[in-house]
Amino acid sequence: MIEFLKGKVVLIDVDSIVIDVHNVGYLVYCPNPYHFEGNLHQEITIYTYQHVREDSIKLFGFSQREERWLFEKLLQVSGIGPKGALAILATGEPDMVIHAIENEDELFLVKFPGVGKKTARQIILDLKGKLTDIITSKGNGSSFGNITQEKSSTSLHNLELKEALEALKALGYVDREINKVIPQLQEEKLTTDGYIRRALQLMLK
Repeated sequence: MIEFLKGKVVLIDVDSIVIDVHNVGYLVYCPNPYHFEGNLHQEITIYTYQHVREDSIKLFGFSQREERWLFEKLLQVSGIGPKGALAILATGEPDMVIHAIENEDELFLVKFPGVGKKTARQIILDLKGKLTDIITSKGNGSSFGNITQEKSSTSLHNLELKEALEALKALGYVDREINKVIPQLQEEKLTTDGYIRRALQLMLK
């Protein structure tokens, strides 16, 4: 298994990034690729998980080992695949997910795409009491999505909002869910990552 990759981010897509490691481009699927938009053409370290199936081999990447560990735990739950696990981690707040599991908060879990009541109950049954070793580190510098540069162009923000909406669809959210939060998103001027995070916050309320 590849523990991590260290290289330059050369491309950001709705569900993945390409990282150049010594002139080899690795396609890495991420919970929220736009989390790395502030690091385009910069060197990062991303912790990886290699998922092998009969018909495909994919790399999944995370900014923290703890996120990867939770991803691996979610994959052990019946009914949760890589795409579903990525959608659950896309908020960038693994502690919220752990808190919901430990408190048997099914209403929170079913808000993620592809998670119904049966799957939410299975997540709780399989993982409750097994996630206490995860240490989430907010604000410790391990997150690559901090953007401080102000962008005032309306057209630029429209583009970033469009990218955010496409990323939400890639995570499995349907138009009905996305359309509910668009009016509130249009009132704000955020980065693509910011729009994604804000949309997820609104949909998880």
